[in-house]
Amino acid sequence: MEESVWKVADPRPEAPRLAEALGIPLPIARVLTNRQILEPEAARSFLYGRLEDLHDPFLMGGMAAAVDRILAAVERREKILIFGDYDVDGILSMVMLHRALSTMGGIVDYFIPDRLTDGYGIKDEHAGVAVERGASLVVSVDCGIKALGFVELARERGIDVIVTDHHKPGPELPAALAVLDPVAEPEPGGYPYRPLAGVGVVLKLIQALLQRTGRTALLRHYLKLASIGTVADVVELKGENRIFVKLGLRELGDVANPGLKSLIDVCGLTGRRISEGDVGFRIGPRINAAGRMGRTESAVRLFFATALDETYALAKELDELNAERQRTEDQILTQAKAMVDAGGLAGKYRILILEHDGWHRGIIGIVASRVRETYNRPAILFALDDGKAVGSGRSISGYDLIGCLDKCPPLFLSYGGHKHAVGCTLKREDLPAFKKAVNRIADAELTDEDLKPQLKIDAELAFSEITGDFLESHALLDPFGVGNPRPVFMVRDAEIAAAPQKLKDKHIKLLLRKDGRIFEALGWGRRDWLAAVDAGTLAKGGRIDVAFTLQTSTYLGEERVYLSLESLRP
Repeated sequence: MEESVWKVADPRPEAPRLAEALGIPLPIARVLTNRQILEPEAARSFLYGRLEDLHDPFLMGGMAAAVDRILAAVERREKILIFGDYDVDGILSMVMLHRALSTMGGIVDYFIPDRLTDGYGIKDEHAGVAVERGASLVVSVDCGIKALGFVELARERGIDVIVTDHHKPGPELPAALAVLDPVAEPEPGGYPYRPLAGVGVVLKLIQALLQRTGRTALLRHYLKLASIGTVADVVELKGENRIFVKLGLRELGDVANPGLKSLIDVCGLTGRRISEGDVGFRIGPRINAAGRMGRTESAVRLFFATALDETYALAKELDELNAERQRTEDQILTQAKAMVDAGGLAGKYRILILEHDGWHRGIIGIVASRVRETYNRPAILFALDDGKAVGSGRSISGYDLIGCLDKCPPLFLSYGGHKHAVGCTLKREDLPAFKKAVNRIADAELTDEDLKPQLKIDAELAFSEITGDFLESHALLDPFGVGNPRPVFMVRDAEIAAAPQKLKDKHIKLLLRKDGRIFEALGWGRRDWLAAVDAGTLAKGGRIDVAFTLQTSTYLGEERVYLSLESLRP
């Protein structure tokens, strides 16, 4: 059984102080200190965050100018064009701002580029769209931070532009009337919380507009979509993002919008408490599928339609598109893994770069994530078409992939992204040079240790410590995600109290005894552990160390706790 390298976090001296100040178990306090939450007030805000804990939106650079111009446009009945993006974050950012400005009496239109024909972002030629639509003000959402040419062309035509984005800027900012992008602000200084998603920046703009017009009570209505966009864009779930998601998930229990109600129904979530996992693996992928498959307008119509029969039909369409996306994804993944294995590429390169004619450019990003997970190294996949290579990449924890691309020679026709996710386009003939450049940089920056699968363990936890009070405190750590992963605990020398059980020939169930208590432990998709059962090395009476997360399941109306096994060792 080949397991990850276990990295148990060193106990920090602040943990006992947090435990005493907040009245929480010490292992929970250790989880908080592992997340760099060291002071009682910060911990209290993390566990019990409220809307009142949000920062003043006017601390964001450009906010006052943006609010002034938008309110003037509303008052003068100017047409406002919202320029969005085709993923969950970009679609929901547009829907949120459209709804907010329309509610204020604004004349609002929108434009979202087609992923398959336009590609990502605002192009220079899109200035013509604003002219054709008769807009005198353009507001970009989840894009625009590198749209220097578009902004200049719009200005020449008498159109003001407000950029709202959360991506890393280039060497120069667009000369827009206002730029709202926490990542573009100076550090230290600037807006107090930088890792917002696109929906987060838009929510701050809406917060500022409502604050200026004396309608702050309406902000809560935008949390549902903000929570979905934040989870789907895989940004960290700390700070303001955590407040958006924690409160937004609660609001998803009472949905009035017919489109969102139909989508929740199609996802099989009606009447259930919706978790961040439900958003990340059910709701988000169905919205994303529309953009990935070139049908963004179906997702937009879902949120604007008012008749339930129409919204349910649209939600079913997204469901079918998602199924088609999954089939295409599996096909590309099979091809990608065959390329890596046949060429022994994982043994040669620290970053895997693969290309293929005919790969679906809307889906290669998801496949890059799965290639990364399989080989534990960054992966960039390219779809080749019409002399161009359109790429999407995903990185491992701790490696800045956009920083790597920043250091490359000027081969790109366009590129952008974050530390862990990038997109780029270059000429097909420049791919060999790109591969050499990227792996030359990676060879200097990534070590063999970086590429070993590692399991970060928060704390040791005795079975006797898993009490009702402990589980109540554990629940306060939810929602989990980037920056706040579900805590991993470990127990040493647990006894296997009964013969291991095979479940569907791919999962395993153990009963583990320690400290006079027995817990059920489940290992998902671990055929290597099943082989150990067959070999007799994993058997009743044996003693093992286990790393696990705590999960709950409901059976016949009764909730019970079990251990979800991450790793084990003799």
